[in-house]
Amino acid sequence: MTGLSLPLPSIFVALCAGIVMYFGGAGIWLSLTIVVVWLATLWLARPEPTVETITRDDGSVSRQTMIELVEPFGLPILMLDGQRIAAANASAREELGSHIVGQDARVALRHPEAIQLLAKPQGRALVRGLTGARSIWQVSRVPIDERFSLIEMVNRTAEADISRAHTDFVANASHELRTPLASIIGYIETLADPDAKVDEATAAKFHNTVLRESRRLQSLVEDLMSLSRIEAEKHDVPRDRIDLAQLVSSIGSEVGMTRGDDRLHVEAAEAVVCGDRQQLDQLVRNLIDNAFKYGDPVKPVEVRLTAQGGEAELTVIDKGEGIHPDHLPYLTRRFYRTDPGRSRAAGGTGLGLAIVKHIVERHRGKLDIASAPGVGTTVSVRMPLSGPPSPTAPEPLS
Repeated sequence: MTGLSLPLPSIFVALCAGIVMYFGGAGIWLSLTIVVVWLATLWLARPEPTVETITRDDGSVSRQTMIELVEPFGLPILMLDGQRIAAANASAREELGSHIVGQDARVALRHPEAIQLLAKPQGRALVRGLTGARSIWQVSRVPIDERFSLIEMVNRTAEADISRAHTDFVANASHELRTPLASIIGYIETLADPDAKVDEATAAKFHNTVLRESRRLQSLVEDLMSLSRIEAEKHDVPRDRIDLAQLVSSIGSEVGMTRGDDRLHVEAAEAVVCGDRQQLDQLVRNLIDNAFKYGDPVKPVEVRLTAQGGEAELTVIDKGEGIHPDHLPYLTRRFYRTDPGRSRAAGGTGLGLAIVKHIVERHRGKLDIASAPGVGTTVSVRMPLSGPPSPTAPEPLS
């Protein structure tokens, strides 16, 4: 191994000092002892060969070259010299801080599970809370030789979050489906019981309840299917040119006629976007439907469409009770309700804004919800305008 050199000037000084002491009457053994002790201190104080200076006599790859090889890796990787961090690539420095280079790995990681892994020459451990309270990292140690080893860190936090979200979704969906089903089954069993002696007025009331709960169940299943389709297509950027002004105006007229309500005011400037017509139709209907459900029953609902700065902005405003600021960050979660009883009474499934959020994300847009108690709620959707249509190529002359 090259890279180590003898401290020749210090050795020369030690020998000269021994000779001077001998001729000065110190005696040969005392002089030799002083020289030996001096040389021993020089040996003990010699600098350890660093990663940058170590090379192999057989001409194999140097440690510095190995560091250069791991630097471009996207995963956080540490190179250990014993238990000390000799090098960390950019990803590792971003996650753990650049100060970790040169530290003892047990001090840098500061986690019991990681420390247990470092006590072994190689292995793998799942470390929770390494870089944050909810972070989950898979940490692996791989030996290079007797002295050097690599630590690889794989972030498993997103996978755990997705798994948790799926579990919560199944639990919430099961609860939402079970509630109307239990109501339907209970009323039907009562009507089918010959000993129940249900009079005609009560039977009619039961039938209306069953019909209402059945429609609620149908709406819930349709929303679940819509959400599933939107999520399946979320990576497919829509390419169709949609006249958003025509779409908004048409839906506004249809909703006004269907409800027999003149409270809906629509102002739509010209705006063409690249989108999925069916999903944009659903987005506009969901926002207007929410505004009518939770807005003031006598005050107007305003729908505005503007185009400026390369973006189309759709704004739906109601003058209802408003929403407390604590609820705003969670409104687009599936089945989240600020007032579950009022939402169910209004026929809400708890999926409307979740569907809106996913449609907006697919269209590379932005969703913003602003509200204040006693004032009302404003929902804004911004998405990029479409450029001019590409000219069709002329057909070749025959």
